Amino acid sequence: MSAIEAAPPLIADELDLLGELVPLAGQDIIELGCGAARLARALLRRHPDSRVTALEVDARQHAENLAAPQPGLHFVVAPAQAVPCAAASFDLALMLKSLHHVPVQAMALALEETRRVLRPGGHLYVSEPVYGGDFSDIVRLYHDERVERAAAQAALDGALRSGRWTQVAQRGFATSSHFVDFADFLRRVVGVTYANYRLDERTLAAVRAAFEGHLGPQGARFLRPMQVRLLRCAPRSS
Repeated sequence: MSAIEAAPPLIADELDLLGELVPLAGQDIIELGCGAARLARALLRRHPDSRVTALEVDARQHAENLAAPQPGLHFVVAPAQAVPCAAASFDLALMLKSLHHVPVQAMALALEETRRVLRPGGHLYVSEPVYGGDFSDIVRLYHDERVERAAAQAALDGALRSGRWTQVAQRGFATSSHFVDFADFLRRVVGVTYANYRLDERTLAAVRAAFEGHLGPQGARFLRPMQVRLLRCAPRSS
C-alpha cells in the first residue's frame, strides 16, 4: 500500500511543507495558476525578502488580485503554457492544484515553459489533488476530473523521462475543508470564478443529497488527499 493510500498526514498549512522541501528566503518565485494567491501572500509575509510573480488566466480573479496589492507580489495574466518571462528568471516554480487545469494537450508545453524560466538547479513544486475520497465523490457528480488529474501525473512522468528534470521528493498529505452548509459549498466550490458550472435541477439535487450526507450540527468537514512532487531543473547542456 502506498503512503497516499495509508492515511496521509493532515497538514493545516501547506507553506510549512513547502518550507521543509525548498529554501524560501530571498528567492525569485513564479506561481503558475495562482488563483487568489493565498500561499504566495503568506509566503511573502513570512519571507519579505522574496519576490513572487503570480500568473492567472481568470480575468475576474486577476482583477480581485490587483485590488489587493502586496509588496513583492506581481500579478500577470498568462497561461502556464505561455509564460511571458525571460529565461532563467526564477529559483522556484509553484503549481498548486493548477497543473490539472492546464489543457491536457498543453501540459507538456507548460512544464517545458516552466523549465525555461527556471534557473539551472531550480525547483518545481507541484501539489495536486488525489482522485478519490468523499469530497471528490461529490464534485465528480457535476465535474469529473479523473482524466485531467491522471494526465497531470503522466505529464510529470514524461518530463522526468526527458532527462530535463529529476524528482527529489514526493509526499502525500491531506487537507481539511469545512463548510457551514450547502450554500457555503455552492459559493466556494461550485461558484468559483475560473469555471462556469451550470447544474440542472437533477444534478443539483444529487450534489445536495451527497453533501448533506456529511452534514452535522457543526457543518460538513472533508479530508482531501493531496500529492506533492518536487522536481529539480537539470543543468542545460547548451
